[in-house]
Amino acid sequence: MPTLPSWLTEPLWDQLAALLPEPAEDHPDHPLGCRRRRISDRIIFDKMLQLLRFGCSYEAIAGTTCSATTIRSRREEWIRLGVFAQLKQIALDSYDRIVGLVLDQIAVDGSITKAPGVGEVAGRSPVDRGTNRA
Repeated sequence: MPTLPSWLTEPLWDQLAALLPEPAEDHPDHPLGCRRRRISDRIIFDKMLQLLRFGCSYEAIAGTTCSATTIRSRREEWIRLGVFAQLKQIALDSYDRIVGLVLDQIAVDGSITKAPGVGEVAGRSPVDRGTNRA
């Protein structure tokens, strides 16, 4: 079962792939003859979507396709290249073009109030195990 529907992930991948540089070619004449092939950017993208969707650890998402270290290092590489910042700007521009993003008409407000049933009215705390603090 996919993390997100393909009608959403495919356009996201297309935009991200357009921002990524061409991967360096693997050279079979590596001095030690042991260089592993680079994991596909698409696999890493899908793993990152799973991380965002499920909110779990890198180790929980890693599997036979790639390691947690590979996901982390590719994320850091893409951040360093500014790929996510560019993708964010593309998303904002697209939303503005399709729906309309009027930032000068947005108001943000917040307040903090006391709970009405605080104190003796609320009763014992469910996490209080009856220990005396005297």
